[in-house]
Formats: sequence, structure tokens, C-alpha cells
Amino acid sequence: MEVTFDNQSNVLSAQILTVHDGSVIYRVATDEGMWSRDHTYLKDANPAPGEPTNVGVIHWKEKTFEIYGHKKKLSDIRRRPRNPMKKERFWRWAPDRKEYTIIYHNEKEWQALLNGEVVATFSVPYRPKLFGKLKPMVMNLETLALEKDEVFLFLVLIYCESKRQDKMNASGGWQG
Repeated sequence: MEVTFDNQSNVLSAQILTVHDGSVIYRVATDEGMWSRDHTYLKDANPAPGEPTNVGVIHWKEKTFEIYGHKKKLSDIRRRPRNPMKKERFWRWAPDRKEYTIIYHNEKEWQALLNGEVVATFSVPYRPKLFGKLKPMVMNLETLALEKDEVFLFLVLIYCESKRQDKMNASGGWQG
């Protein structure tokens, strides 16, 4: 599945559209308090009757993820490598699920790897262009990633990219 974000640089407030027909499948919305973010919601644009609209939530202050009403601490679903020089992070929603390795590859895209194979990518334009059209943010999820962890991977990649943008903005880099 290949999707684009309609808001070209703000991953926290966008509609997620399928590439093949342009239909909206998810909406991302963020509540912000006075000084920081409160929640980022991943909302199903076409929920089945009786299903919730909010399929995933990042609780920024609590440092938790919530998927279909199940909340987990970030420290329970993410771990760092033993070697502090490595930039990869390991994410797993539950012990019975597969663990994904998340890396920021070549300063161009996030990659989610499963057993060494890329199963999801999230390409983000490096800088806004002064002239011309900016490329949209594009996410690709392979069938293997879609089976059980679609919402989880959306939240993880949104989380990683927003943290990267925060770091860039704090260091005087790109303002997105």
C-alpha cells in the first residue's frame, strides 16, 4: 500500500491518501497545549459501522501509544541498541508480534525492517523548495507489515519523523 500525506511538511496534521485513487484512508490531527503537544490522533476516515474513529493515539506527555483502546508505555514498545553509536531503534507492539528495526536511511527516508528486509518506508522531503512544487511525504507498507501492524507502524513512523523535525528545528535547521 502506498499513501501520501496531503500536508507536505506537517506530519502531525494531514490527511493520508491512497496513491492509486486519491481516497482518504486516515486523518492525523494533533491537540497542542500552551507549551507542548498533548495528543496526536490517527483517525480512520471510513470506519466500519460500530468501529471507533480513533484507531491510534500518541500521548506525548504520558509517553504512551494507544491502539484500538490498548495503551502501552513507550519504554515497553521501543528499545535502543546495546551499542549507543547505532541510530537504529527496535519497536514491538506486543511480545507475540514481530520486532521492527527503524532507521533513518541516507537522510531521505525512514525504513522499517523485519528480519533485515524493508517492509515499510516513509519518504520525507528534506527541505522546502523556494521555487517549484514540494514532493509529498510518501509511505509504503508491504503486505507483511499490513497484516497486523498497520496502525502501529503509522504511529511509529509519525512519531519518529516528528521527533526528527523537532531536533532539526531546535538546532536551527529546517523550519517545517
